[in-house]
Amino acid sequence: MRTAVVINPTKVADLAGQRDRIGAALVAAGCPDPLWFETTEADPGRGQTRAALAAGVAVVFACGGDGTVRACADQLAGTDVALAVLPAGTGNLLAANLDLPSDVESSVAAAVSGRRRRIDLGCLDGEHFALMTGIGFDAAMMAATPESWKRVLGWPAYLLGGLRRWRDRPMRVSISLDGGPAFKRTARMVLVANLGRLQGGLDLFGDAQPDDGRLDIAVIGRPGPAAIAGVVLSALRGQSPRTRHLETFQASHVDIRSTIPHQRELDGDLIEPGDRLLATIRPAALWVCGP
Repeated sequence: MRTAVVINPTKVADLAGQRDRIGAALVAAGCPDPLWFETTEADPGRGQTRAALAAGVAVVFACGGDGTVRACADQLAGTDVALAVLPAGTGNLLAANLDLPSDVESSVAAAVSGRRRRIDLGCLDGEHFALMTGIGFDAAMMAATPESWKRVLGWPAYLLGGLRRWRDRPMRVSISLDGGPAFKRTARMVLVANLGRLQGGLDLFGDAQPDDGRLDIAVIGRPGPAAIAGVVLSALRGQSPRTRHLETFQASHVDIRSTIPHQRELDGDLIEPGDRLLATIRPAALWVCGP
């Protein structure tokens, strides 16, 4: 079985050692050495994945954070080539949501075993996302969190970034689900998810499934300090939050419009700010190695 590794060198402390470990695990499993592609600032993995597809590989290993995984998944969508995840970034939320192995040997074993799962992907502005997209406070929080903080603290660094943007004014949005009549809300942020578990294990949706052909939408209103503290405690305990400031919906097509442009994010990466988030679901778009 021919494989390729698309790796983000900025997320791996020992690049040569990681390359040796992956190669040795594949050889031990009876596979040839993989093709090796490093991402760049200009190309986070799409061109590298296209090159792997052109070479006829059966599996692409994405070694990096959620941005690397998203770039690979975007190009693998609709193909028979499977994605294997080797977590190496701050979030690694796809691996966490799907309970994928995190070490090299187990990831390689899952890839060569032939165990596959087909999952949905979301679509926004011509790109696919595996996890979620959002507009408002979540993206502003990411913009306020330096990479140096994330390297030192991991995901809790986002809590500090959130404190820097806590006084941002809430949004006025209108939301239409599956072409239905729009309804209005005042919200801190709106999330559109394919998978439900966020940083720190926080699950806003409870029953979000990656293969149900539906998007899960969370509208977060204007919670006060006590409500925020409750949400943080829920995250630390691995529980779903209970608050009157949270509304959830499901749809295959969601159109969110705000009165003014706001920060937006896609699978944890900032994208161009805008006043609209138009997302759809692409059912059964991606093969993933694992249980």
